[in-house]
Amino acid sequence: MQTPVETRGRVLSVASEGVPLIKTGGLADVVGALPGALAKVGWDMRVLMPAYRALRPRLNELDEVWFEPSLFGGDGRVMAGDLDGLQVMLLDAPHLYDREGGPYGGPGGDWFDNARRFAALSWVAARLARDGIDGWKPNILHAHDWQAGFAPAYLSYGGTGGVASVMTVHNIAFQGWAPAQALADLRLPFDQFYPGALEYYGGLSSLKAGLVYADRITTVSPNYAAELMRPEFGMGMEGVLAQRAGAVTGILNGVDTDVWSPAVEPVPYTAKSLKGKAANRAAFCAEMGLDVPGPLAVLVSRLTDQKGIDLLEICIPEFVAAGGGLAILGSGDALMEAAMRRLEARFPDRVSVRIGYDETFSHRLFAAGDAVLVPSRFEPCGLTQMYGLAYGTVPLVSLVGGLADTVINASPAALSAGVATGIVFHPVDATAFGQALRQLVKLFANKPVWMQMQKNAMKQSVGWQASAAAYAKLYADMLA
Repeated sequence: MQTPVETRGRVLSVASEGVPLIKTGGLADVVGALPGALAKVGWDMRVLMPAYRALRPRLNELDEVWFEPSLFGGDGRVMAGDLDGLQVMLLDAPHLYDREGGPYGGPGGDWFDNARRFAALSWVAARLARDGIDGWKPNILHAHDWQAGFAPAYLSYGGTGGVASVMTVHNIAFQGWAPAQALADLRLPFDQFYPGALEYYGGLSSLKAGLVYADRITTVSPNYAAELMRPEFGMGMEGVLAQRAGAVTGILNGVDTDVWSPAVEPVPYTAKSLKGKAANRAAFCAEMGLDVPGPLAVLVSRLTDQKGIDLLEICIPEFVAAGGGLAILGSGDALMEAAMRRLEARFPDRVSVRIGYDETFSHRLFAAGDAVLVPSRFEPCGLTQMYGLAYGTVPLVSLVGGLADTVINASPAALSAGVATGIVFHPVDATAFGQALRQLVKLFANKPVWMQMQKNAMKQSVGWQASAAAYAKLYADMLA
């Protein structure tokens, strides 16, 4: 029987999405996984997110714990309880969230009032943190990305009630911009509209507000934390972050190793015996009609410029000529989807493309692939390379963000020491990516070296244990 862990503190996590309830990207994985990981080290975290239309049927499983009759244009209430193992608070405000489409937009694009929709979420988060609910009052308010950026500001303006705040940047490219004329509508004080506070290039940014007013700032990898203070990565926020450098910490994300593990795949395997991986590869190639004598690379990604997808059409033909193959799963920019289709049409027995996303198929790719390609131009943390490590699917990655923090390059020194876990290239251009693919072919041909790299990769710790410990230390330091 497991000994109960003494509670060290309480955290209200506020975000726009979280698994298993709603997901559009990696943010949801972090928000959903962190409470369970923190519980093991004594922190009680509950998650506040909007009650989107898809979640409304679940509201009757929860209890009403808070009500505001005029919440940015209509009534709002908070429903709390356990949903699928997650202690959650859903903000039920139909005028803001009961819409057909995703969390941020519908068929016509982003919702016109997203600034108001997520300001409301932040407003409620600050009030719940300050006042507590049903005998539960957090010590810390943890805001995630621009959707929760105003929460530390509202908490500061209304009095913190003894609650500290932390702002996590998952992707600085999304900044929550709004015009200056929205100040009153968003319940923000006019006297705080200046460059050192709310003003951002003549308008408002909820992300900037969080960076200015939060007690501490985290990003999702140490290297990304350093990158964000430089113009080429900071996207206009580098000055704000550099000014608050002493409050910034980079903490790597983790992955759910109960779900992302080759030991639970239909043909399981471990680092001690990779026979199952060979069987997965053979079955996958047979099903997809692929004949690949060299390394089978996989790519599971949004098909966008940020992810370096444009480099594939330039470099993959030479990789194929050298014996390599490629299986792609993803969607995104229409031009890049078309480019991937052209590769498939050109090399039908070496390249397979599936447009869209399928979690089960994604698992199959990692179980079958020899290498996973992540040629991103920027990558705050990245989960794909971590899945690759867990599956012995050797990551080939660019030297940015969390990719640089998690993959040990197959340099001569690392290979000699027997510690390499992948291939890292820089800069992010076709020349460097092409050279990395050539190195992949050569390493794959050296079976003892390749097997050692696979085993090294699978020994890496990619779960939430270390990350949860780092967050727990951050919280404890904030309360000290």
